[in-house]
Amino acid sequence: MANTKNTRDSQNSPNEPEEREPDEERKPAPERKPAPERETAEERPRPMEVLRNARAQLAELTGMNPESVSSFEQTEDGWALEVEVLELARVPDTMSLMASYQVELDPEGQLTGYRKVRRYERGRADARGR
Repeated sequence: MANTKNTRDSQNSPNEPEEREPDEERKPAPERKPAPERETAEERPRPMEVLRNARAQLAELTGMNPESVSSFEQTEDGWALEVEVLELARVPDTMSLMASYQVELDPEGQLTGYRKVRRYERGRADARGR
């Protein structure tokens, strides 16, 4: 006659997880604490992260793709950038209309404001640069 007695040892192989008895209670997972605010210079976003995020945020808000960043600096209030954007593509490309946007970011790199400061043709020299 075959042994029909069911035991945990005879039913589970060493690689299978052990089954729990119905009356065993599961302990809740420990609560995760939110990440602390960035407080030191090491925890601030890196300049390249700020640039990438600023370009992505400006593109989402304006619907235009930034082509380059012509100025970038850290300020007391966060970051300030000047971003060059293609506003209207023309043929030849040197006649395309470009715009410079001044972009303000908080210390974490989130866009807090922007404004168009200049509009120009791509192939035209800047009168201010003479």
